[in-house]
Amino acid sequence: MSLTRLEALVGKERLVRLRTKSVLVCGLGGVGSFAAEALARSGLGRLILADCDRVDETNLNRQLVALHSTVGKKKTAVMEERVKDIDPAVEVRLFEERIDATNLDRLLDPRPDYVVDAIDDVAAKVALIARCVALGIRVVSSAGFANKRRPELIRIDALEKTSVDPLARVLRSRLRALGVPLSIPIVWSAESPSVPTTPGVRLGSCAYVPSAAGLFLASKVMNDILEEE
Repeated sequence: MSLTRLEALVGKERLVRLRTKSVLVCGLGGVGSFAAEALARSGLGRLILADCDRVDETNLNRQLVALHSTVGKKKTAVMEERVKDIDPAVEVRLFEERIDATNLDRLLDPRPDYVVDAIDDVAAKVALIARCVALGIRVVSSAGFANKRRPELIRIDALEKTSVDPLARVLRSRLRALGVPLSIPIVWSAESPSVPTTPGVRLGSCAYVPSAAGLFLASKVMNDILEEE
């Protein structure tokens, strides 16, 4: 892949260093799939893609991996194919198990330089974040982006500074109980969640909010790596 435009932005030395870095993306849904593709276009040497789900028709309105031609396929396989088509030089590793406290050691071995948490399962998010903090692995988390329509209200803050987001509130409570510092970075929205209008549907979604959140996650990872001495 030609990285001429990226080199013009960050310089040759940083571009060379990017090829030595590895990033783990946990969750390849509406948020994580966009984070993964942005990272694939950014000159990294290695991507670990973790997700246990297959593409469903309900994913078509917001997930990068979701096309009519990919319904029923593993999200990891679809994302790997996209990544390799973008940049064949990227080493890709897949992790296709549901993440929980019992498999984190395998997920994080060898240790990545950065972890993107785009999981929607609270217990898995808490376990992953806590383990990354304990091991000294940099991690950026994602709050909830269902029932929201305003991408301009997305921001990156320390978890302790979040408000209105129900998922972030639960994360704060559970991580505090474990003694995990709430200074970890998180991408969240200051928009209060709306109430879905369709009976029986708990989570409404659109194409442009989760995707924007995914790009925020990728920007946090890349800028932190690029600013290393």
